[in-house]
Amino acid sequence: MTQIVIAAVVNGLLTGGVYALVALGLTLIYGVLHIVNFAHGSLLMVAMFGAWLMVTQFGLDPYAALPVMTAAMFVVGWALYRFVIGRVSHGEDRAILLATLGVSIVLDNAALVIFGGDTRTIETPLTFAMWEVGPLLISVPRIISFAVALVLAAALWAFMSRTDTGRAIRAVAREPDGARLMGIRPDRIFALAYGIGIACLGAAACLLLPTFYVSPSVGSVFVLVAFTIVVLGGMGSFPGAVLGGLLIGVTESLGGLFLGESLGPIGISAVFIVVLLLRPTGMFGAAR
Repeated sequence: MTQIVIAAVVNGLLTGGVYALVALGLTLIYGVLHIVNFAHGSLLMVAMFGAWLMVTQFGLDPYAALPVMTAAMFVVGWALYRFVIGRVSHGEDRAILLATLGVSIVLDNAALVIFGGDTRTIETPLTFAMWEVGPLLISVPRIISFAVALVLAAALWAFMSRTDTGRAIRAVAREPDGARLMGIRPDRIFALAYGIGIACLGAAACLLLPTFYVSPSVGSVFVLVAFTIVVLGGMGSFPGAVLGGLLIGVTESLGGLFLGESLGPIGISAVFIVVLLLRPTGMFGAAR
């Protein structure tokens, strides 16, 4: 039994790494724009279908498609904010929130019309590969996804903390009026931050595809987890998103082990409620 529990914990950590990458995009958008991006799950679904098409139509390995999908989703996110969300909302936070909700509805229904409601999967040479570590058998695709997700999270943190563009993004997030006085254009920074947040979904889609299915409704599976991670770790906190993702991954895995797959998500809600009762701002959120 001990080995089974250890295997579940390891599996949860590996899954949590990709969850963290999805949540990082969401927490970046919240930290800069101060709105919850309701289109996050739908844009992840778009990225997963994009990666699926690259594999099935062009024969690319999903990991090789990662740079392409990351760049493509950055362009999609930047253009979506620049030409749709920003213009429709006129810069008002509540209007931006409603605009992202509208984008989500349009994308979900468009995918349903184009691809139908069936689920799709892919098979690669590594799909069923296992790495034996003592008594444990660990999925190789999950190890690769975990490692790449952590590298990308570290790269994003370095970009935000050590580059002039990252400093400009943080300046606009804290004080947009002061940043404007320094010659920074907040509208451009908002579009850039939204694009980077959506680019995280492009990378996450390629990491998820070898071990997960894609369908027009797949975004709803991940967006609830991402929202939970962001609130759990602290709204706008990068370390909180990473640690929250790992915690939720382990909780989901152990919940599935002890409660079954259908009742496993109850554990996520339980941890979420406990943390908010003890620390309403999340693990790394600033106390008010």
